[in-house]
Amino acid sequence: MSKIYVIHENSEWTEHLFKRLEELNLPYEDWNLVNGTVDLASVPPEGVFYSRMSASSHTRGHRFAPEFTSAVLSWLEHHGRVVINGSRVLQFELSKVLQYLELEKFGIKTPRTIAAVGKDEILKAAKEFEGKKFITKHNRAGKGLGVQLFTSVEALQHYVKGESFEEPVDGITLLQDYIESPESFITRCEFIDGKFFYALRVDTSEGFELCPADACTIDDLFCPVGEENSKPAKFQIREGFEHPVIEKYERLLAANHIKIAGIEFIEDKHGNIFTYDINTNTNYNSEAEAASGKYGMLAVSEYLERELNKVAETVER
Repeated sequence: MSKIYVIHENSEWTEHLFKRLEELNLPYEDWNLVNGTVDLASVPPEGVFYSRMSASSHTRGHRFAPEFTSAVLSWLEHHGRVVINGSRVLQFELSKVLQYLELEKFGIKTPRTIAAVGKDEILKAAKEFEGKKFITKHNRAGKGLGVQLFTSVEALQHYVKGESFEEPVDGITLLQDYIESPESFITRCEFIDGKFFYALRVDTSEGFELCPADACTIDDLFCPVGEENSKPAKFQIREGFEHPVIEKYERLLAANHIKIAGIEFIEDKHGNIFTYDINTNTNYNSEAEAASGKYGMLAVSEYLERELNKVAETVER
């Protein structure tokens, strides 16, 4: 019998999905790829394979889970299996550089960003931001990894040369314009089956948490849009949200075979929108959803059910 196979490395982020799959009485199997083997001469089972591999896996001690997942996804795709958020999407999850280049390709404005490898190169790149606020972040990130706010090159030098410097797991540090929001919030747009589902307002006035999942916590003191504060952020679904950028997001997702994602943007004091993150392993906040009556994991499960039915019809033929 065909099943839904959920590929991941963090059980805390699959709990709500599994509950929804069970509510719909859908057959599924948990593929936790923290470690394992894949016989390239073998044939994968029939079904739908949904990848939820995370860029922040190394922060949970799962350094090579994305690399192993890449091998498994390639094996599945080689055999023509239905893969939701496949190998191309995993590349997006692991590289903000790739995200920003693709966003710009589709006419979506991003903060000015310079990628640098090596401490001396980071400091050289910082001179391009002289006289204004800027941030650093990791290219392979998640959870706001490496995000720090600086008001001068001298402050960055003290950080880079000091013991608190965070070395990116892939060696690439990004330097980026600091975009200030006059109303202290960002917007996260959720997409399921490549289509806009809802927009989530994240209030940053009392802190900022990049991941809206209930299980998430974040230790960073700085974020792209907030001031120093470690309190959890507030989440609220923006009812009736409409904006021309949504259509651009959908075109980008379609072109890159991204079926499920959360895309974050901030609006500056001039009304300009800057998009700074594509999260292909998106989570949902239960309190915000309960208040709105819209449920992300339920919609994801219903989408996976439709895909599973298509597979079952093909197999029966």
